[in-house]
Amino acid sequence: MTTTPNIAPVQGRCSERFEPLRHLLESLLSSDADLGASLALTVNGRFEVDLWGGWMDEARTRPWEEDTVVNVWSTTKTMTSLAALLLIDRGELDVDVPIARYWPEFGVAGKQDITLAQVLSYTSGVSGWDTPVALEDMYDWERSTARLAVQAPWWPPGTASGYHALNSGHLVGEVVRRITGLGLKAFFAREIARPLGADFHIGLSESEVHRCSPVVPPPPLPFDFSTLDPSSAAYRTFTGPLPDAAAANTPAWRAADIGAANGHGNARSVAKVQSLISNGGEAFGVRLLKPGTVEQIFATRNRGVDLVFGVPVHMGLGWGLPEPATVPYIPEGRVCFWGGWGGSMVINDADRRTTLAYMMNRMAPGIIGGENIAKLATCLNQILSEGSGAH
Repeated sequence: MTTTPNIAPVQGRCSERFEPLRHLLESLLSSDADLGASLALTVNGRFEVDLWGGWMDEARTRPWEEDTVVNVWSTTKTMTSLAALLLIDRGELDVDVPIARYWPEFGVAGKQDITLAQVLSYTSGVSGWDTPVALEDMYDWERSTARLAVQAPWWPPGTASGYHALNSGHLVGEVVRRITGLGLKAFFAREIARPLGADFHIGLSESEVHRCSPVVPPPPLPFDFSTLDPSSAAYRTFTGPLPDAAAANTPAWRAADIGAANGHGNARSVAKVQSLISNGGEAFGVRLLKPGTVEQIFATRNRGVDLVFGVPVHMGLGWGLPEPATVPYIPEGRVCFWGGWGGSMVINDADRRTTLAYMMNRMAPGIIGGENIAKLATCLNQILSEGSGAH
């Protein structure tokens, strides 16, 4: 005798042209490839897909709702990069001058020439904190940024890529604070999320926790630390501090200002904000950036094998750019993306004026992206290449 699986149906809206995306999301959830998730697509600044389904919890007692949010890990970096881009647009920030111009304490121990552009493209040499350091140390903004200010880079700045896994938000955020007087999460909330009416938060207030889905931790990171050289960028990054997915479910993590990793939102809110990129700086009737500012994202800042990931990366100003060897489902052209540990991702295609976002709660193996977003992006590429969407 067979039993009907405990399935929370996919809800929301999807235009007819993009129905294959709905079917694929339904398949991912019904096959248990994901537990709970949301999927959104904007085209020309309008939502064509806004879907959600599955479960908020492993016990499958709470359906994923329209307003459910989740920790999206490094997809948060795209929001932190937007904060920097907004200050560039206003003429308050030059990412190609030394960070020390804005944050004088940073310009010591061989860091006097490091620029924010190098941080945003992961070539600064400061990809983590010197040990000993614990995740909890990141929650204290003053202490954690002061530590970054005095430490030396781990490789010659500007010479190689090394992913800034957990500290990039502190580096960018302290520059934002020095310029504006606001912490990163407060600046993002006031200057980006609020004007767009976007339900995305760097950190999450206690009053919103009731609608936050816990993350389901993934298998261990694909690194055998016993085989890594303790002096290597990979070892030092992933032990400075050692990531712990379960920490995202704690009040302390949610309350902190971690612009590299503790953004909370869903696909709708991520797509709403990131549509600024695919539509030349304007989204949903709100212009926050000039088209020329957005174009700076797409100039290559760094391309090569990353010292931390060990695979080829291609970085623009704060976003990843197409790199077929690593992310073959990201189309060529004026496209930028980034994703989070476990499988969340946002992909902005400025040529086709589309933004695709996928946020979920069960974390898959790997660090950036995953099989499910690869399937969804491939499906979208096929739809856009057919009929009136052909290029």
